[in-house]
Amino acid sequence: MSLTLPPKVTPRAYARLSEINAMTGESKALRVAVEGGGCSGFQYDIKLDDPASDDLVLEGDGASVVIDPVSLPFLENAVIDFTEELIGARFVIENPNATAACGCGVSFSM
Repeated sequence: MSLTLPPKVTPRAYARLSEINAMTGESKALRVAVEGGGCSGFQYDIKLDDPASDDLVLEGDGASVVIDPVSLPFLENAVIDFTEELIGARFVIENPNATAACGCGVSFSM
C-alpha cells in the first residue's frame, strides 16, 4: 500500500517513548491502531508492543512507532504527539481525516 502522506510523529512523542523504555528497561514500540467502536464509530488503540513484519515503522530518538496495514489509511497525514495537561499526560492523535471526534479524543468518525 502506498500512502500519499504517511503519519508523522513529533519529537516530543519520540522523546517520551524513549523515556518510558528507559524506565522499564525494555525496548517496545508504540503501536497506534484504529479499531471499530467508541462513541463516534472508530477508536484509537495505543499501546506498547513489538513490531510485526508488515507494520509501518517510524523511528526517531531511539524509539519506534508502528502502525498495522489496516490502520494506515485511517491515519494518513495524521500527527502522533504527546501532551501533558492538568488532567494527565497521554499520547494523542491529530487526525485530519476525522470528520468528528468525541470529547475524550479517543474515538472519531470519518
